[in-house]
Amino acid sequence: MKNHFVSLLVTILTATSFYAQKISLTPGTYSAYLQLNETTQLPVHLTVEKKQKRLLLVVHNAEERIELTNGIRKGDTTILPFPNFDSELRFITDKKKEIRGFWFNYNKGTNYKVPFFANLNQKPPKKASPSGDLNGKWETHFSPKTADEESALGIIAQKENHITGTFRTETGDYRFLEGFIEGSKFYLSAFDGSHAFLINGTLKDQKAQGNFYSGKHYSTNFVASYNPNYELRNPDSITVIKTTDKAFGFELKKVDGSTYVFPNNETRGKVVIVQIMGTWCPNCMDETNYYKELYDKYHSKGLEIISIGYEAADSFEEQAKKILTLKQRKSLEFIFLVGGKASKGIASNQFKMLNEVISFPTSIYIGRDGEVKRIHTGFNGPGTGDVYIEYVEKTNALIESLLGISGSK
Repeated sequence: MKNHFVSLLVTILTATSFYAQKISLTPGTYSAYLQLNETTQLPVHLTVEKKQKRLLLVVHNAEERIELTNGIRKGDTTILPFPNFDSELRFITDKKKEIRGFWFNYNKGTNYKVPFFANLNQKPPKKASPSGDLNGKWETHFSPKTADEESALGIIAQKENHITGTFRTETGDYRFLEGFIEGSKFYLSAFDGSHAFLINGTLKDQKAQGNFYSGKHYSTNFVASYNPNYELRNPDSITVIKTTDKAFGFELKKVDGSTYVFPNNETRGKVVIVQIMGTWCPNCMDETNYYKELYDKYHSKGLEIISIGYEAADSFEEQAKKILTLKQRKSLEFIFLVGGKASKGIASNQFKMLNEVISFPTSIYIGRDGEVKRIHTGFNGPGTGDVYIEYVEKTNALIESLLGISGSK
C-alpha cells in the first residue's frame, strides 16, 4: 500500500517547553505509516501544527482524538507515551521533515515494536474515483470456513473517496476506523496505542474480500457482502447464569492484596455493576468511560461498580500497578479488584456460575435484592454511532429502574 494513503489523523500534543525547542519539525500534513511486515504498511495521518509558539503534533481515528503528552527526551530520541495504554512512540527527526522510530506495545511484551515513519507531504496526490459504494451494513466473516471463523457486522459510511465506520462482533467493536477507496480497492485502519488495525480489500458487485491485520502479530482474510438486514446475537443473551448454580458471588484480591468477598455488607441493598475487564482493552476503556458517567450520576443514589482487571502482566504486583494507574489516570472511585492474568479461561473458572466468559469486557448487573438482572457481553462503544447511543439510553433506564428513581431529561 502506498505511503500517501491516510487512515487516521494522529495528533501528539506536548506540554513541555523543551519539546518545542529541541524537536523542530515543519508544520503541515505528513504521510506516515506503521510497517507491519515487509510488504504491508498501516497508513497513519500525522499533522504538525504551531500554536502559541509550540509545535503541536495534534491525534484522530475518524472522530476520535488522542493526545500524547508528557514527552521525554533521551539523547536524540523523543519518547511519547499513549495516555490510555502501556505503549509509546519512540522516534528521531531529520531535516525538519522526517520522523523515524518505533511503536512499542508493552502489553505484547518488552520486545514488541513496529517501525514508524513519517514524511512531510508537500502536495497530497489526487485520488482516483471509486468504482463502488461501501455505504451501509455488511455481513462480514473473518477467517471464513475455518475453526477460527468470526462473524461481524460492518457499518460503513462513504463520502466520495473517504470512508469511516467500524465492525461489530459479539465481543465488541473495532472502534473508530478510517480510510479511502480508489477504484475498487479500499482500506480502513485505526491506531490507538493498544491496537493497530488494518483492513484492506477489493469491492465488486456488493461483495468485498481482502485481509485483516492486527499489529505485526496477526493477520487473516475476510469476506463481506452488503446485507442491510444482517444482525448479530443480542449481547444480553450470550453469557448467562447456570440455572443449577447458587446465587452470584466471588472472592478475589483488592489491589492492596487484601481479600474481597462479594456479596458483603457494604454492597448489600445497592445496585451493583460487576465489570470484568482489562486495562489493555480499548473496548473496556470505552465502557469504563461510560461507567464513570454512570457512577458520578448515580453513586449517591445507591449504585456501586466493582471493576475486576485481568492484565497482561505476570505478577500480582504488576497487575495491581496497571489497575491503579488506570484508577488514578481517570480519577475513578470504583472498587478495583485483581482478577489475574488476561485470560478468558481464568475468568470463566473464577465465575463458575456463568456458562462462560467469552469477552473482555463482560458486565453483570445486580439489583438491590442481590439478583442478577442482566449480563452484557462485549461493548459497542462510540465508534458504533446509533448502536452506542441506544445502549446508553437502555442502560441508563435499567439503572434508574433498579435504583427505583424516575428518569431524568
